[in-house]
Amino acid sequence: MSDRPVAVRLFLTCWVVFALHFATNTVREIFPALSLGDHFSFDVSEYAGLHPDIFVLEDRGAFINNNPGASLLAAVPYVLARPLIDPTVARVQRARQESDAPVQDYDTVYPMAREFLRESRARGFDVKFALAAGVMQMLLMAPLSALAAVVMFRLLGALGVSRRASLGLALLFAFATPVFYRTAQLNHNLLVCHAGLFAFALLFRADADPRGRALRFLVAGLLGGYAVVLDYSGVVTAAAVGLYGVAVWSGTPGRRSNELGALLLGLAASGALLLGYQWLCFGNPLWPAQHYMPETDHSGAGYRGMGLPDLELLGLVAFGPRYGIFTSAPLLLLALWAPGWRRERGGLLARRELRFALLFCAGMFLFTSANQFARMQFNSGVRHMVPATPFLFLLAAGPLLRIPRGLAIAVAALATLWSWCLAMARDVEQSLGLLDPLLTVLREGPVLPWLVTLQRMGYAPPGPWAVIPLVAAAAALAWLWWTLPAGALADQGAGASR
Repeated sequence: MSDRPVAVRLFLTCWVVFALHFATNTVREIFPALSLGDHFSFDVSEYAGLHPDIFVLEDRGAFINNNPGASLLAAVPYVLARPLIDPTVARVQRARQESDAPVQDYDTVYPMAREFLRESRARGFDVKFALAAGVMQMLLMAPLSALAAVVMFRLLGALGVSRRASLGLALLFAFATPVFYRTAQLNHNLLVCHAGLFAFALLFRADADPRGRALRFLVAGLLGGYAVVLDYSGVVTAAAVGLYGVAVWSGTPGRRSNELGALLLGLAASGALLLGYQWLCFGNPLWPAQHYMPETDHSGAGYRGMGLPDLELLGLVAFGPRYGIFTSAPLLLLALWAPGWRRERGGLLARRELRFALLFCAGMFLFTSANQFARMQFNSGVRHMVPATPFLFLLAAGPLLRIPRGLAIAVAALATLWSWCLAMARDVEQSLGLLDPLLTVLREGPVLPWLVTLQRMGYAPPGPWAVIPLVAAAAALAWLWWTLPAGALADQGAGASR
């Protein structure tokens, strides 16, 4: 069997599983996406007061205190779904006006969440927010993360890993790392992660394939630069992609200057997009949104929360009990086994790629430990370090492949179970942090985030019984895809590529 039908099966399986675990969180990036889709504007004045990350500038409007990259992408599926969303919202609002039934409060221990839903409903936005969040997750986040799993599968094959092992590792990348947890909702940190992985994959082995090399460099530059449009932590991605691209180009026989120029053009074009956004919204292309936001608990440190790396914060983003990258995804602990990095000892990466991975991960740890706002992950789970996930995973994959097979299967199963419980139950804010999701699933059975929300609003019966048929349906779909003849899937893949 060729790689194409395997890749198609992998993509479809990941997409369905990711979509099934949709979380209903209305994050700040949703508001500009709605304004873009409704009014072709970044001004979110109609949502002012609903979210603490929305601030108002006199005579200019209201904006979110972050970069617009995720909102720009999320606006596309929202616009496509508006012919369904708009009449649904209108029908619900008419039914509410005609009904005198009492409104049931959202059953949660978090008063801000309860007040958000109450105010959203009073303004007529609650159904719109829910449908838009679902569309953005199922048509943007889920397929992009599924594509990332396919890219990892292809990349591992190019690194010399067998097809079966590449498939198993790609599934682990999808479901035993923070990719699973963060795909549940619109999230700019995960999009930065995907931009870095896709750019790296484009540049990897570009020196061995002269066909379309300039285009590879251009798109890699656009992706690296767009990481900054997504979030200012993307400067690590842009810098690493730029340096890696120069290293690949300098080692390319018969290299041409237009290839390096294409890389720089891509980086500059994405940078110009961010500067244009800041000029349009704030009247100055150089000052970020964080420059204008009101003072908060962490904005007084350094420049708007950015200072020198903090050793305490470094320890928390690595091993913290609520949002540490290694405590959230124990499988990635294998990346710390430095002797396993060397290719002659079973590592996957050659010297040039190893330097890139180490540079990228070190840059993310330094940037995140200098950002005091990383402390706010206590109520949202692992987030700021997520862009390093693909390269920590590549470092961990070598040692995982070298240990005895039975032990590797046990490690993979436990890591996947840990990640799955986190993706299901999600709440890490309580006293036990990352242990709480595991205990919730062990105590209450499997849960799905969107179904829990419906249950807390009184729209679905409590308990795990509604989850089981949904999980069974997803499993049946996956079984169907993996048992279809390879030719049928190869035709689907060819049609999609056309």
